[in-house]
Amino acid sequence: MNNYIALALTFAIALGFLRLMDFFAHRGWIESKLSRKLIHIGTGPIFVLCWFFFDDAPSARWLAALVPFAITVQFALIGLGILKDKASVDAMSRTGDPKEILRGPLYYGIMFVVLTLVYWRESPIGIIALMMMCGGDGVADIFGRRIASPKLPWSKEKSVAGTASVFLGGFLMSAIMIFIYVSAGVFANPFGNYILPMAAIALVGALVESLHYKDIDNISMTLASALMGHWFF
Repeated sequence: MNNYIALALTFAIALGFLRLMDFFAHRGWIESKLSRKLIHIGTGPIFVLCWFFFDDAPSARWLAALVPFAITVQFALIGLGILKDKASVDAMSRTGDPKEILRGPLYYGIMFVVLTLVYWRESPIGIIALMMMCGGDGVADIFGRRIASPKLPWSKEKSVAGTASVFLGGFLMSAIMIFIYVSAGVFANPFGNYILPMAAIALVGALVESLHYKDIDNISMTLASALMGHWFF
C-alpha cells in the first residue's frame, strides 16, 4: 500500500476509535473512567496493527508516527484550553478538568511517538513496551479496583491485584501482538523464544508501575520495559 494512503487509513481508524469512545462517554453510556481506560487499552493494539499498512521505506516510521503525534498535539491543545472539546474531556479526564489531559494522556501519546520512531517494526522491544503501557497499566485500573486484595507494603495506593493485573495484562497483550508479528514473518525467531523475555519484561514493568509515582507511570513503566527489552533483544 502507498504509505500516504496507509497514513490516512491509520489516522482514520485511530481517530474513529477515539471519537467513538468520546461519544459514548459524552452521552453517558459509559463512565468517563471506563472510557479513559478503554482508550488507554485499545489505542495501542489498533495502532500497532496498522503498521502492517506501511511498506519498508525509511520514511514509513515517520509517517506512522504522525498519527500519535497529531493526536498528542490535540490532547495538549485541549488540556491548555485552546481547543474546546467537552466530549474528549469527558472521555479522558477523571474529574472533568481539561488540565488532567496534560498529564497521563499526554505522556501516553508522547511514548507512542518515541517508541514508533526508535523501534518501529525492526525490533519487538517497542511493541512489547507499548503493550505494557496499554495492556498492563490500562487493565490494572479496571481490575485492581474491583478485586479485593491487600495493599502493597511500599505503595499504599497500589494493591496486589492491581500489580498482578499489570503483569498479566501486559504479558498477554504483548504475547498476542508478538504472535501476530511472528506469524506474519516480521520477526524471524519462533514465538516460543519470546515467552520468557516477555514474562520478565512484564514483571519488571509491573514492579515499576507499583511504585508511588503518580501520573508518570506511562513514562516510567514504558521506559523500564523498553530498557529491559534490550537485555533480551
